[in-house]
Amino acid sequence: MLKKKLSCMVALFLTMLFTHLVSAQELPPKPNPPKLVNDFAGVLSAEQRDALENKLVAFNDSTSTQIAIVLIQSTGIYPVDDYAIALYRDWGIGQKGKDNGALILAAMSDRRMTIITGYGLEGSLPDAICKRIIELVIKPEFKEQNYYEGLDAATTEMMQRVKGEFTADESYSSNGQDSILPAILMVLAIFFLIFSVRIARVRRYARLNSIGFWTAWTLLNAADRANRGNRGSNWGGGSSWGGDSSWGGGSSGGFGGFGGGSTGGGGASGGW
Repeated sequence: MLKKKLSCMVALFLTMLFTHLVSAQELPPKPNPPKLVNDFAGVLSAEQRDALENKLVAFNDSTSTQIAIVLIQSTGIYPVDDYAIALYRDWGIGQKGKDNGALILAAMSDRRMTIITGYGLEGSLPDAICKRIIELVIKPEFKEQNYYEGLDAATTEMMQRVKGEFTADESYSSNGQDSILPAILMVLAIFFLIFSVRIARVRRYARLNSIGFWTAWTLLNAADRANRGNRGSNWGGGSSWGGDSSWGGGSSGGFGGFGGGSTGGGGASGGW
């Protein structure tokens, strides 16, 4: 029993230390001039960056929803989702009060990626959908080093889902078997996936805020019911980051900047 208590205390201490270290971690600075596509890893061509930027700026202008892409080399010792949440809050993706932002972050050397959503997008982009986009849309392209194609397809689906226009194509459809067993298994698998993602999100939120599991569960349930939140963040950072986030070109109108949105840690992560 004593050994178990000591293990819990050590785990709690490491969690608090981890949170402090990430908050001091040198995050990429908020882009100036503002950009929605920030390739600090240098894996996209100028034409590809501009194409994605124009696409996302147009979507922001028409819907006020901000989808940001950040590509870095590594998150160091930190889990990609915790790192992305820190960056999301530091940049203030989405609009304050609406929290209608989303972040696709990929650590190229780590081969890890995550999608983080604000409270306002959790209805149209729930955790299970974010996981499916990672596994079925981004991952296959990234494995073939088709980074632009994966990001382009992922943002297209995210935009369609936000606008309620997404229709699954044949690759997502069932094979038409008459047996009901595959359908039952699929429903069970989806339920298990949703439940697993939910549990992972609660654990991540608890770890991030140094609170108990059930406290985190209660707080997230309350936040989901309200479908909004305005959490501040002390996740600082900013330093001399390399990369190519201030290239020329881009959309004629340009991106006006992030609006101070926040997130409760919704989304999903994966690798390739």
